[in-house]
Amino acid sequence: MGDDAMIVKLSDHILSPLGDGTEANYMAVREGRSALKRYSGKWHVPEPFVASLFDEEAFAAESSALHLESYTPFEQVLVRTIRAALENAHVDAASSKVVFVFSTTKGNVCLLDEHVSGFPQERVLLGVSARKVCAHFGNPNPPVVVSNACISGLCAQIEAMRLLEGGFYDYAVVAGADMQSQFIVSGFQSFKALSDEPCRPFDAARKGLNLGEAAACIVYARREKAQPEEWVACRGAIRNDANHISGPSREGEGSYRALKAVLAGFDAGELAFVNAHGTATAYNDEMESVAITRAGLAEVPVNGLKGHFGHTMGAAGVLETILSMRAVDDRCVLGTKGFEHCGVSHPLRLTAQHQSTDKRAFVKLLSGFGGCNAALLFAKGGGLCV
Repeated sequence: MGDDAMIVKLSDHILSPLGDGTEANYMAVREGRSALKRYSGKWHVPEPFVASLFDEEAFAAESSALHLESYTPFEQVLVRTIRAALENAHVDAASSKVVFVFSTTKGNVCLLDEHVSGFPQERVLLGVSARKVCAHFGNPNPPVVVSNACISGLCAQIEAMRLLEGGFYDYAVVAGADMQSQFIVSGFQSFKALSDEPCRPFDAARKGLNLGEAAACIVYARREKAQPEEWVACRGAIRNDANHISGPSREGEGSYRALKAVLAGFDAGELAFVNAHGTATAYNDEMESVAITRAGLAEVPVNGLKGHFGHTMGAAGVLETILSMRAVDDRCVLGTKGFEHCGVSHPLRLTAQHQSTDKRAFVKLLSGFGGCNAALLFAKGGGLCV
């Protein structure tokens, strides 16, 4: 990041099955609650699966009260989380100085299902759907859509940083979301990646991941300096090790390189924690343990949040960033729900219990299909940014 600009968070919001609002979701995690449930026969999927899903009747009623019937459920969660975040940002979303950056992996893929009707088929195109959401807020600029597997939520934030640092816009609304469907669940089951029990990140008994639904939004601004208690997105990196279409590098090459890039010149002793991807799959958790150790972070606390929300795909990078910020504000290192015994070759500082911290920075790490990896360093006040 250049010396003449800081990318500061103005506001945020999370909408998930655990609650509406950042504080509601954070307190649910603090209290150890999880929205993961076992589903059998849902969407005619033949095998049972565990996921974190919105209550369909309650979700429809809430969206109807907001007069969002002309939007798909995916678009509805985006509108709702963006609207809530903007209320606290004091930013005119209709200004030409505001850019919308969307993060999603599947968007309206459910519209490909012949049993789903009522919306134009073109809304399955991510750009069309994004423009629909932008129009709701009267924004005149072309939206940016990031769809890069599991790392989309960090990629979207990094893209927003670049656009603000370049002076193209003054504000960026970064929103990530995904809603689950038969298509998505069946796809992950074909990989044998899903667990029919609540996931256990980094644990010796882990059986696979759980999927989740959520939306999350961060509003960023370009500033000359940040106030001591404001969050700054310091530096992000995206690295692709091109290992395999779905399998991560056994050496953690891409994640290692991303971590080294964002931490260059930074004292790792200032980190409260690394918030890992932590999908609870055999190879991804193992790869992250290797990458984090290779990057010299073996003594830094590590945690994962998917035991509460499941893998929320396009929302994950935004949602988990927001909760990590809130945790540091609370001087807390959140525990990793489901973790008991280390199941990776490079032991990390993991625990299921919450811990206290006086640090003011953290790293968010994500990895995904196609060898994609991303990391982003955040710090309070910006004084730690280099």
